[in-house]
Amino acid sequence: MERDQLADFLRRRRAAIRPAEVGLADGPRRRTAGLRREEVAMLAGMSVDYVVRLEQGRSSQPSTQLLGALARALRLSDDERDHLFHLAGHRPPPAEAVARVARAGLIRMLDLLGDTPALVLSDLGEILAKNRTAVLLTGDHTRFSGDRRYTAFRWFTDPAARAIGPPDEHERHARQLVADLRAAAGRRSGDPTVTGLVERLRAASADFRRLWAEHEVEVRRADRKTFLHPRVGRVLVDCETLVTPDQRQHLLVLTPANAEARERLELLRVLGTEEFPAGDAPRAG
Repeated sequence: MERDQLADFLRRRRAAIRPAEVGLADGPRRRTAGLRREEVAMLAGMSVDYVVRLEQGRSSQPSTQLLGALARALRLSDDERDHLFHLAGHRPPPAEAVARVARAGLIRMLDLLGDTPALVLSDLGEILAKNRTAVLLTGDHTRFSGDRRYTAFRWFTDPAARAIGPPDEHERHARQLVADLRAAAGRRSGDPTVTGLVERLRAASADFRRLWAEHEVEVRRADRKTFLHPRVGRVLVDCETLVTPDQRQHLLVLTPANAEARERLELLRVLGTEEFPAGDAPRAG
């Protein structure tokens, strides 16, 4: 671990980011050239004290999970992220793990979309990042671990996951999830991550087995769906999906489908973060 080089790199990357790039206000009293340490800590989900020790070269070796969080908070490119891992004494994530860290360019697009809900997903349905408006609408799904990282797994194994939308949309949404997973399985033929997920889903859900056996294939690119939000009620949105060239990550943008949905999203932004009950909050996946 190269503590001094790591400290210098983190300080310089923090100074290079304008607050507006990460959705923070650039107030008149700001004297810091870039982000404050407190802001990096908030964005990365770690203590301010640890950020200070990292930047002063006094920290213990950071974990790979912590480095991934710092890479997202500092909007590092793929090359910068790999450099961060090397300085910290770790091998950069392999290709499969990289696919589970939102690309820097997609993170920047989330920030630029501002009040429009948007999120980054892996091709297997893991939610890798969201902007603030998407969190307000759909809840925070970046905390999940194990198979619960996957949208399809939660949908078919946790009844609370299906409370996000009206019952008359459930069958269509389930079919879309399975068809999209089938397309990913075809692209990644022989990948144990995909085959293992499919086998665990088949073992856990008769509904999934039924739909998987129908062999429907479709990559989701455009859709319209209804969210049932606990504070503002029904929100009808149009979903547009942009796919990276390697098809490993998707940017999903949710735009209000009518004036009522637009008003309810505006109300939600005023109300602020909703404390969702245990289990899945409303989400788009």
